[in-house]
Amino acid sequence: MQTAEIYMERCIQLAQLGAGSVAPNPMVGAVLVHNNRIIGEGWHKKYGGAHAEVNCIASVQEEDKPLISASTIYVSLEPCAHFGKTPPCADLIIKYNIPEVVVGCRDPFDAVNGKGIEKLEQAGIKVTVGVLARKCLQLNERFFTYHLKKRPFVILKWAQTTDGFIAREFRAERLLITNSETNTLVHKWRSEEAAILVGTNTALLDNPSLTNRLWTGNSPVRLVLDLDMKLPATLNLFDGEQRTIVFNTQKQEEQQNLLYYKISNKENLLQEIMAALYEFKILSVIVEGGTALIQSFIDAGLWDQANVITNTVLSINKGLAAPHLQNASLLETTAIGTDVINVWQNTITTITA
Repeated sequence: MQTAEIYMERCIQLAQLGAGSVAPNPMVGAVLVHNNRIIGEGWHKKYGGAHAEVNCIASVQEEDKPLISASTIYVSLEPCAHFGKTPPCADLIIKYNIPEVVVGCRDPFDAVNGKGIEKLEQAGIKVTVGVLARKCLQLNERFFTYHLKKRPFVILKWAQTTDGFIAREFRAERLLITNSETNTLVHKWRSEEAAILVGTNTALLDNPSLTNRLWTGNSPVRLVLDLDMKLPATLNLFDGEQRTIVFNTQKQEEQQNLLYYKISNKENLLQEIMAALYEFKILSVIVEGGTALIQSFIDAGLWDQANVITNTVLSINKGLAAPHLQNASLLETTAIGTDVINVWQNTITTITA
């Protein structure tokens, strides 16, 4: 691995520390280097807070501050050039006379998208773009999908028995498929995503809370598909604990922490939901069920990642069949006890650097 890649790898490591806390902003890490010595590090810690470059420069020790103007700053994503919740990071780099900037990949956000690089170059700063570009893009797949495809990054998630069922045939008795360690991991996933979606039957029969109780961090916005308004107000989803959006065909109404969002066309249901989530600035959504809802996303090609948990020792012979993926490529496999987690990516929707 070359020197620039080593420092960019460190930027990526730092950026990941912001997972679950910075959306709808991207995760970004920055490293300031003088003569092969890191003199400053930073990452974007919280939405609305200082960006990675600001935290990186602020971390430089007093005795090293004279070195800033003779250093190279490595940043996993193009420095911003616009005034948002914070001032432009490109201006900060220019202010400190940093002579060289190495960027992982360009920012697809319209207010940036090359403008930060252009501003730096116009100030006489040497800019190198594309170091570990693929890894930097993967780091912010949700952000890139949101801005390039105008929809959230869609993660399908389900648990199945070794013989391919997600529930018993009549569902009178809830089927517990995953072990406690896997359940904790599922809640960690929730803390890292913006929203979680279930269908009417899942909400009614399982009565889930869809909150993050087994991990630190935020709970996702709860989304439920209830086209005909069948769900009783006594369900856990309506406890007011977390913002909840109900997609329906009956009414458009907002109450405290609860929004009824009216769908105008059932035939274009998933596209309407995606468009609504884009307007709400929701960068990612976990689709948790049931089978029909998940399969509808698969059939429409509206998914980016699938987290499939299989209990390798549980067999029930008959029941509600698990969804069937299409155009899927295996990314990784993890075993937790008797549970095996396969993470798949959609080979058609994958964004490439």
